[in-house]
Amino acid sequence: MKKVLFASTALIATAGVAAAEINFSGYGRFGIGYKEDRTGSYDVVRTTPTTVSTAGGGTAVVTQTSNASVATQTDDVILVSRFRLNIDGIAETDGGVRFEGRVRLQADENSGNGEAGSAGLNGARFSVIYGGLRVDAGNVAGAFDNLANYYGNEVGLELFAGQYSGVNYSFLGYSSTGSGSNAVFFQYSVGDFSFGASYDQATLATVPATAAGVPTGPATFTDADRWDISATYTFNNITAALAYGQTDAGAGSDPSLTVLTLGGEWGDFSGTLFVADDATKVAATDGTAWGLSAAYNLGAATTLLFTYGDGNASADLQQVAIGAIYDLGGGASLRGGIGRNDCDSCASDTIVADFGAQFNF
Repeated sequence: MKKVLFASTALIATAGVAAAEINFSGYGRFGIGYKEDRTGSYDVVRTTPTTVSTAGGGTAVVTQTSNASVATQTDDVILVSRFRLNIDGIAETDGGVRFEGRVRLQADENSGNGEAGSAGLNGARFSVIYGGLRVDAGNVAGAFDNLANYYGNEVGLELFAGQYSGVNYSFLGYSSTGSGSNAVFFQYSVGDFSFGASYDQATLATVPATAAGVPTGPATFTDADRWDISATYTFNNITAALAYGQTDAGAGSDPSLTVLTLGGEWGDFSGTLFVADDATKVAATDGTAWGLSAAYNLGAATTLLFTYGDGNASADLQQVAIGAIYDLGGGASLRGGIGRNDCDSCASDTIVADFGAQFNF
């Protein structure tokens, strides 16, 4: 990935700093996306005539307006797109300690109705790196989000299918379009071993309410802290990774997730295996999840992809998909795939597909 570097005397270090720079990188993608029986929502303005009392003892009819979101079935085929720009500020001390700060500018289409979305900056991530040690703070990715081969070989221009589809536990992840969680991630690598951990200090607010959503009392606050740990080992052409995470949900019910991944490369072929204990403490999603993925380089700049994910809980999403990437050179490629989404409690399965171009810069 090419990076554009802007340097000036204002960016050259002061005392104790050896160098400083600003880097820009990212990618753009656009194409056609298909989802069977696609549903979305539109924001509308509702006007309601209302009778009110007047000061003279009479009545009058006035019109009140309110905003509302209306769900509706939309076009199955829409134009899909994304523009992502990473902005990195980097400084390194004379002693070799590297400081980094990143924000991301990203614009996506509205996947529900196909309308264009506006770009906005996300929450900042700060990093300190020295040798094999890395510490991130702010809008960070946790141990699962950073785990080797967690995502495997995802399929499609939009990466719409992955081996992890049966997982429902909500772990700490980097937010590309929001503020993210204000958390800490730690990683240390030495030789073939790598260790990671993250901690997200959070508070859950609960407001008692009627079935109609009318509050019946004051809010109560409980800790909802999340933490996770991971270990990774690479031997020859195979990488094994194990991670465990838990959320403090209170009332003796703390959901957790344990994930084991294996990944390897053999010439033009690469593959991953995925298995997880998804202890959500919710009957519809609590259970075991599993999956696998593969990629094969056909030559002539073409790579074939396959992924499968599932779980034994009734609401676990089963995904199976195939796709391809054709490298155009210069950081550009054509990408696409087709797959199916299903689950035991779903009314019906859904076919999804996409095709388009991606260019990295």
